[in-house]
Amino acid sequence: MGILVQKYGGSSLASAERIRAVAERVIASHRADQPIVVVVSAMGDTTDDLIKLAQQLADEPDDRELDLLLSTGETISCTLLAMTLRHMGHDAISLTGAQAGIKTDTSYSRARIVSVDPSRIQRELAAGRIVVVAGFQGINEDFDITTLGRGGSDTTAVALAAILKSDLCEIYTDVDGVYTADPRIEPRARKLTEISYEEMLELAHYGARVMHSRAVELGSVYGVPIVVRSSFNQNPGTLIHGGMSMEVRNKVRGIAHDTDVAKITVLGVPDRPGIASSLFQPLAEANINVDVIVQNTSIHGVTDLSFTVSRTDVNRAMRIVEPIAREIQAADVVSASDLAKVSIVGTGMQHAPGYAARMFKALSDRQINIEMITTSEIRITCLIDAARVADAVQGLHEAFRLDQADL
Repeated sequence: MGILVQKYGGSSLASAERIRAVAERVIASHRADQPIVVVVSAMGDTTDDLIKLAQQLADEPDDRELDLLLSTGETISCTLLAMTLRHMGHDAISLTGAQAGIKTDTSYSRARIVSVDPSRIQRELAAGRIVVVAGFQGINEDFDITTLGRGGSDTTAVALAAILKSDLCEIYTDVDGVYTADPRIEPRARKLTEISYEEMLELAHYGARVMHSRAVELGSVYGVPIVVRSSFNQNPGTLIHGGMSMEVRNKVRGIAHDTDVAKITVLGVPDRPGIASSLFQPLAEANINVDVIVQNTSIHGVTDLSFTVSRTDVNRAMRIVEPIAREIQAADVVSASDLAKVSIVGTGMQHAPGYAARMFKALSDRQINIEMITTSEIRITCLIDAARVADAVQGLHEAFRLDQADL
């Protein structure tokens, strides 16, 4: 029987009682003679609490020191779970990301995995132990601790599943699976039994918090089936895989929303070659992710250029862009942080017309103004007023009849 990789989120480990419940679930899998690797997040709100503490002591904490601080949350979780498993009579060992062989690049707070050496994990599994790994973290070439960014424990789990050639990677969280929309916003949201990698990747990238987009991308590249399910019940979850049946590829599959959005507009930009590069290259070097980009039609040799970044990056981005704008003789730079993205996702959109029109009409019917639009083959995203997100999600869910089962 192949190796099973399970990942448990922070809400699943928020107390001693919940850690014991996770241990019982892990033991149930191990008793079936299933070799098992467990990846854990930090307990409850530990990461947020550590960030707040750091910011009380420094307005902008040093990236290296902050990564080392935040990595302690997952280390605490994995040692507590291993202790619990041993107390329950099962041999277990906890490993940090570095001990588990996870090597990353040198980008603090959003590091990427460059390689995984599974030899330590394989030795422990061969000895009959349950291996508990601290998610979200690794080690760079300088032997410094790095973190993988929000949701990075998902990435750790799928990366380990890929390198260990696991039959399945189970992601345990506080919801039953992947829904057609956030059920906290749309009560009629329906749980999906399965979804394709490409659809899940778009949903995750554009706001669906149930899975980290980098984890889905890894699963797709290495062909790792992923199941998302709740750690609080035995309900079947949602299977994320590549073998979708034809019958469910004919409609919008889900709606994602993201309120972590800020827009920066450079006004009066001279319209000449090299201007866009001079703006975006420094942002890339600072590891600031730019998403939606819109440039107006040039009039009299000048144009306006708008783009979005996360709210947490907007101040850093403005400090980079403002001097460049002065250098290229742009008229001004302004920012806004009261925006959100809402997206419809479905593989059927690449083969049939009319989806954009239906989306725009649904938003118009609710008097929701569209600030910017971006698309892919299977996604349409609109930038709107953040205060109207709930209205937008509910209107789109109704317009595309997502409360109805797939045909």
